[in-house]
Amino acid sequence: MEPWQEMLMENQDLYQERQKGKPPSEAGAARIEPLQKGSSLNHGVEQPEPPGEGRNAQEKGENLGQGDTPSQETADPTQQMQTGISRAGPPEQEVTLKGQDPGPTLNHPVLDGDGNISRGEEMPRVFQRGAKEEVEPPEEGRREEALMRELSELVQQVVKRSSWWERHGIDDCIIALNFLILPAGFLCLRSDNALPFLLGIFILGIVHHTITVKGSHLASHNALTESKSWGKAWAIFFLEVCSAFTAEQAYYNHVKLHHGYTNVIRLGDSSTWKIPFLNRYVYMFIAPIAIPILTPLVALGLLKDVELKTALRTLCCMFLGLYSHYWLLVNVSGFQSVWSALICMLITRSLLAHPYIHVNIFQHIGLPMFSADKKPKRIHLMSLGVLNLPRNALLDWSFGHSIINCHVEHHLFPNLSDNMCLKIKPIVSQYLKKKKLPYNEDSYMSRLQLFLHRYEELMVNAPPISELVGIQ
Repeated sequence: MEPWQEMLMENQDLYQERQKGKPPSEAGAARIEPLQKGSSLNHGVEQPEPPGEGRNAQEKGENLGQGDTPSQETADPTQQMQTGISRAGPPEQEVTLKGQDPGPTLNHPVLDGDGNISRGEEMPRVFQRGAKEEVEPPEEGRREEALMRELSELVQQVVKRSSWWERHGIDDCIIALNFLILPAGFLCLRSDNALPFLLGIFILGIVHHTITVKGSHLASHNALTESKSWGKAWAIFFLEVCSAFTAEQAYYNHVKLHHGYTNVIRLGDSSTWKIPFLNRYVYMFIAPIAIPILTPLVALGLLKDVELKTALRTLCCMFLGLYSHYWLLVNVSGFQSVWSALICMLITRSLLAHPYIHVNIFQHIGLPMFSADKKPKRIHLMSLGVLNLPRNALLDWSFGHSIINCHVEHHLFPNLSDNMCLKIKPIVSQYLKKKKLPYNEDSYMSRLQLFLHRYEELMVNAPPISELVGIQ
């Protein structure tokens, strides 16, 4: 039996014991004790001490291939995502290592040849627990690390043989083409005929989501260019000017937490997408329309966690992006009133908000979840907790392959562009299947039916943290 299967069986046994009302075994109690410190519905961010895995090139979820999911990471006690839901938890004993900047930062990690953080970079904070943590058998850990290393070498060979055009050029051109067709969208809105006007709405909606989803996502992973300086500049442009969100918090929440702790309870488990007080039909079909309004409001609330100069920059960039959109609608498209221009902004910015919400919950929620002290190594964590959707021309163009049909590949190798994720997809899928590891795939409609049918279970009635572990 594979190690990851044994781990899921252990967690499932623990879940069944809790369901029957039996006291857990001693081993199970040791795992439950640190998790029961938080409320069952309070998804706070707290950081366990690493179970002897060590720090390596995968600590911040960004480097290609070598090593395991981070066991030490920067994690503030309160996290707030674009849904506007706050995640707060009881503070742990906190040790700030020398030279650490406590706030979120856009500086991507600089790692030496051994995968350690180079001098001058921020060091992560460690949240210590008193509970005893299990140490994985060295031979089992070495075997799993060898799998990830072997897959990384196969992918690295493909990357080295690829040209700049394949690594960055194709995706850069897609984003550039969207900027080039922007004038056509604004001009179509001048027409009094319904068909050209609707075409203008469609063009502006597609362009907005390509820039704010695909562009922002690639920029947050520094996948648009090989220059770190240009990567940071593009991240500020796409995230703050175009998306009206704060770049530092987007990088921290998405790259450090979601990628560093994919499907780890209370860290990267996608629980911030849940809004329990909404029923299934409101959440799935009506609430997404409010995303263009909620996004800047949430960003404003998060500015208290960044430096003053960063907050001022973010405010200026957000105002520039929103006012530019409004100005173009009034002066180019010919809108006569403020409200008509604002309604047009809302429609275009929410055109693909429904698939945006759906995709974010379909690809992680409902898959195996793990506790921080009982999580598998990186290759098992990503193969178990991530799902690919089929190719879709509209969503592939607007959101990118790494979000739609190559999401498993993206979580294994997050610094690769959309085109490179598509290129390595056959290698990754064949390798995981050859090694008898999961490679999750499902259709959009199948996941939609699943969430509508099991909405209460998946999105509302979250059981206690310890009972989430092992649920598939």
